[in-house]
Amino acid sequence: MDWLTDNKIPIGKTAKSIFEWLKDAGEPFFDALSAVMETLIEAILWVLQSPHPLVTIAGFVALTWVLQRSWKTCLFVFLGFLFILNQDYWEETTESLTLVLSACVVCMAVGMPIGIAAAHRPRLFAAMRPVLDLMQTLPTFVYLIPAIVFFGIGMVPGLIATVIFVLPAPIRLTHLGVSSTPKPLLEAAQAFGATPRQTLWKVELPYALPQIMAGLNQTIMLSLSMVVIAALVGADGLGVPVVRALNQVNPALGFEAGFVIVVVAIMLDRMLRVDN
Repeated sequence: MDWLTDNKIPIGKTAKSIFEWLKDAGEPFFDALSAVMETLIEAILWVLQSPHPLVTIAGFVALTWVLQRSWKTCLFVFLGFLFILNQDYWEETTESLTLVLSACVVCMAVGMPIGIAAAHRPRLFAAMRPVLDLMQTLPTFVYLIPAIVFFGIGMVPGLIATVIFVLPAPIRLTHLGVSSTPKPLLEAAQAFGATPRQTLWKVELPYALPQIMAGLNQTIMLSLSMVVIAALVGADGLGVPVVRALNQVNPALGFEAGFVIVVVAIMLDRMLRVDN
């Protein structure tokens, strides 16, 4: 079998060449993208960290009431944040929330239009499906390599790697929601003289809203799953103490940070549930 291994397909060398070419040719683009991402991260981090923690917590509780209209969910969110304060992980939590919220902004801003376009063009979705499958099945650590190559170390490469990993979820669920709009609704809209734009905004998107919200929920959950991995490229947040605990074989530190991540995930899930 030596003849087979001696003539292996140069996948790794080809990828390296592509990355090097992209880094040289696209340096202005990547610098501009990095500046935009840094601005977004700094803005969200300022909103979360500048006020007193209790003010920020009150804001999340108020948002929970607007979304869920449930005092039980609001109480759970309030107690969850108090637990985070008690464990002295407020700064790390806000940094992780910044990464998650930034990923949500980017993924929904990019994923929803792509999902809508794919729902209206079946051939486009058929061409995109292998790419989406690759993005979801490729080991997440692999995304860190081009992120470091193009953006260096810090929050930006962590955000970019998170976006690449998470982006298929809003695309698929937006596509599912829009493409499953019942034909009688579309025919009724056309019969009343609705333009394609009016049909999209007044029929398809309202019908697809539960799926779009589910896509947002999945985006948040998947972004949280990248918190620890993003810490490996210098992203701040709850992943940092987890990585430190792993290096030090410190179960107490690891369990504390891991439990806080679980609490944050459950709070965000309860805030955005669509079945209440």
